[in-house]
Amino acid sequence: MALLPSGLNREEVELVVIETDDLTLYLKGKPYHERYETLMQYHKRSYFQDEKMELDVTAENLQYVHVFDVQQGELIEKDEHAPIFFENVVYQLVAFSKNGKSLRFHHEHPGLRRAVSTVKAGRDPILMGNLQFKNEVGYSTFEIHEGDKKLVEVTIEVFPSKLNYKEDYTKLLREVNEEVYNLAYHFVKKTYVGAVTKVEEKPTLAEFYRLIQTHFQDFLHALKRIETQPHHELKTIHEHVRGDRLRRVVSKGRSYLRKRPYLLQEVPNGIEMAGKSYMPTKGLGAKKVLSYDTHENRFVKWMMNRLVNKLDELRKKVADPGWRNVEIDEDLLGQVDAMKRELERKLRSLFWREIGELDRSVMSLVMQMAPGYRDSYKIFLILSRGLALEGKFYQMSVKDVALLYEYWTFLKLGQILSKKYIPVKQDIIKVNREGLFVNLVKDKSASREFKHPLTNEKIILEFQMKDGKLPTVTQMPDTVLKIEKKGKDHKYHYIFDAKYRVDFAVNGSYYERNYKSPGPLEDDINTMHRYRDALVVQEEGPYERYAFGAYVLFPWFDEEMYEKHDFYKSINKVNIGGFPFLPQSTRLVEQFIEHLIEKSPEEIQREGILPQGSLKEWESSINEKVLVGMVPRELNYNAHLQHRFYHIPVKQLKKGWQEAKYIALYPKKGAAKENGVTCYGEIVSVSFVKRPEIKELPKASSEEYVRFEVDAWNMLEKTIRPVGYGISVYTLTTLNTLENAKELPELFMKTKEEVTLWRMLRRFSNKVTTELDSTHLDRASGITEYRMKDVRLRIDRGNELLVMDNHKGKKSIDIKWLTQNPTYVFKEVTKLLGTE
Repeated sequence: MALLPSGLNREEVELVVIETDDLTLYLKGKPYHERYETLMQYHKRSYFQDEKMELDVTAENLQYVHVFDVQQGELIEKDEHAPIFFENVVYQLVAFSKNGKSLRFHHEHPGLRRAVSTVKAGRDPILMGNLQFKNEVGYSTFEIHEGDKKLVEVTIEVFPSKLNYKEDYTKLLREVNEEVYNLAYHFVKKTYVGAVTKVEEKPTLAEFYRLIQTHFQDFLHALKRIETQPHHELKTIHEHVRGDRLRRVVSKGRSYLRKRPYLLQEVPNGIEMAGKSYMPTKGLGAKKVLSYDTHENRFVKWMMNRLVNKLDELRKKVADPGWRNVEIDEDLLGQVDAMKRELERKLRSLFWREIGELDRSVMSLVMQMAPGYRDSYKIFLILSRGLALEGKFYQMSVKDVALLYEYWTFLKLGQILSKKYIPVKQDIIKVNREGLFVNLVKDKSASREFKHPLTNEKIILEFQMKDGKLPTVTQMPDTVLKIEKKGKDHKYHYIFDAKYRVDFAVNGSYYERNYKSPGPLEDDINTMHRYRDALVVQEEGPYERYAFGAYVLFPWFDEEMYEKHDFYKSINKVNIGGFPFLPQSTRLVEQFIEHLIEKSPEEIQREGILPQGSLKEWESSINEKVLVGMVPRELNYNAHLQHRFYHIPVKQLKKGWQEAKYIALYPKKGAAKENGVTCYGEIVSVSFVKRPEIKELPKASSEEYVRFEVDAWNMLEKTIRPVGYGISVYTLTTLNTLENAKELPELFMKTKEEVTLWRMLRRFSNKVTTELDSTHLDRASGITEYRMKDVRLRIDRGNELLVMDNHKGKKSIDIKWLTQNPTYVFKEVTKLLGTE
């Protein structure tokens, strides 16, 4: 589709003019959509050049149909037309009769019916009103009537302004329906798309309405054909007759006489029995009669009753405004009532009233081949089926594009996760099928759960998570991604909010001056800030934000161009921004989600935006030094615990001991029930004393000691086991390392690279072996290697390399990536472990 010529007047013009012998009809509006036209300027390949709008006009005595051509800038008569009708645009309809008679506008949607009415213009009435298609795209059909006579029927095609119609929109519809059948369908909207029947277990009432609307008259014709030539059969009936009228006595008649011997009288020329002649005075005579009460007719009557029940169910839903929050459409109710009355009238007729109830299944050639029966059965089967959005036979309404886009983003994010991560629950997309159409359930059950194939960390995708426990107002973002990290008792939350809005950066606009290219609206970015600030949780201390990032998903296709946008760059800076997301454009979102899942919790924490001054405080807390002191005997251990102190000879102190803020106790084997680091406490005072002054543990010595007074001892959840290592006097570690370590060698880690690598490996397994170059921590000079499963990793300080190897091979990478890009190292370890 070409752009409007530069000299064209861009005000409203006549888009369609229809002329018949009875009326003239105009559709007036702008011949383009501002965003649609601007969108064209950004396409590197012209997606829309091949787009053709369908326009169908059916009328008696049609003279001509003229359509505005955007290339020539005038009304012309031709077969193919570029799109001129778009969502979220108002179009004016004007029609007047050439005979001066009053016209009536009809559309199946009550909102559009009310929008067009008759007004007086001089002596003759004019039909006038505005047609607006909000976020509804597809075909829309309206009619102009003169009394009961239909003068013209017009079908136009409404195009989306933010999606490519033939590619993105149709694929979006298909993907939603493939994930949850009939989720895309609605009941009665201003537009519709083509559909064909499809065998499904759970068709909705909306589908049933579309099907019976099309096939009801055919079903009535089939019933009339049955009534004209009904299937019948000869049945034997038995009736009481005089004895002289009995022609042939069948078994039932003989049984009747056998039980009633008093009916037999002796006569001259009767039946010879025991040497005498007898004749019954009366008996049961057999007679053949024609009957229409056959299994086939009973089955047809059952089908009629089933359709009456279905229409009754449909009527109750349509007549209940509560679930839709809209007024009742009396015209639609009238259609349903008329169909129900017609079937009930049939059932009350003499023919069907005498047909019995179905009491068995019917498998008959009559139902498959006989005229009327075959047709009624076929139509009933069609009415019991669902619809697939393809073809053009049925007019199926679908949800508006904004809601469809919201559903699609949640379902697509689930598909993206299922490519690399293991689905834990397959059936957790909950839907509500109680109304006329299907919706996703908006509660905690509407979620999908996955797990990492190596770390077993949980990944949860939740639809419209409602948090009403906030100190301010309830928040409900579209989709929340929750990621579990080993060693942490909380999940990391990320918000992905679908917004069917794009600022197309029109030339000269504020957005174009500031951001240069199309992207999400500033208001939507502000909403992401609100979500992240509003979602807070309070555990034991003050409120804390639990959302680490929030991102707008918006309908845009050019991912390469968008990577230069400020709202994409802001993601790396403050974890707020936007991603283009369409069926053809998912690369950036896929890469980002994988990056989030592979990140270590330390990376995530570092990327979080914290209140001013909290980073310095946090760094200080995780680097707080702990002096881990050896306890040689049980007597010493009990004294330290009871009197809350610890002591070391001054001559054994090394550089840096003064930095210790905590003391931890390491009782040797036999000094406590468990050998290993058992507890720690905060130092409240330090003093230099002579050995005799330590009266809790008397000893004859003049040696000088340093004495640490401890506020209280905190017992570790699990003793840090020695695993073949020990401490000769004391060693220094950090409080963060002490609280997370499980084995003694882990306390030796002193560099950022060693700590990062160890924590990374612990995400894969709790069984990570740390090898030192000495069996005593306070004598060791370095870590020789880490081992996990069959993978060995060592830091080569001489060449500044991280060396990894196992039976699959050996790889060396620059040690700087451990601190600058640990996600890259994580992926390399993943490859060695065999998941990629």
